[in-house]
Amino acid sequence: MVLARGFYSRDTLEVARDLLGRMLVRVMDGIVLSGMIVEVEAYTRDDPASHAYRGMTARNRVMFGEVGHAYVYFIYGKHYCLNIVARSRDVEAGAVLIRAVEPVEGVEVMMERRGNGLKSRMRLEMLTSGPGRLTEALGIDARHNGLDLTVGGELYVEEGYSISDDMVETTSRVGVVKGADRPWRFIIKGNRFVSRVRV
Repeated sequence: MVLARGFYSRDTLEVARDLLGRMLVRVMDGIVLSGMIVEVEAYTRDDPASHAYRGMTARNRVMFGEVGHAYVYFIYGKHYCLNIVARSRDVEAGAVLIRAVEPVEGVEVMMERRGNGLKSRMRLEMLTSGPGRLTEALGIDARHNGLDLTVGGELYVEEGYSISDDMVETTSRVGVVKGADRPWRFIIKGNRFVSRVRV
């Protein structure tokens, strides 16, 4: 079952933690590609590391819009990052960055998409470990910015699995300078598909 909008209409950190174990699904040309979410990061309006910190712009306006929509941006001139807008009603903006998923369906297609001759020697653990890798593997790009993820279609999140608190670890976020002290990165403890960066 596709996660409804109400799931995302809560405190951003609560949504981030609860996204662990859910299934990120991408449908391409009738082929289902999916992965279990194993690593996320939360970003809020008052967070100096957030795109929303300095107010609304043409780039970040999706973060200020309706919850449950995809916020996709381009970074370092080569990677797309997938976020899902999530916040309580009394907060102006917020989103959760999907950092890593554990591949479930369509692994061969994902490997072909990562391609460039790497298929034969790519370790499965590296296929969707990191925000840029997972968007490349799943074919997520700027076309999906603003897409409503609560209605099914080509990109959405399903209920998946419930992850117990003792299996969840929190750390500081990856590659963040401002707001680096906030433990807003949530991972499934011991999962081999979590990005290898440790902070």
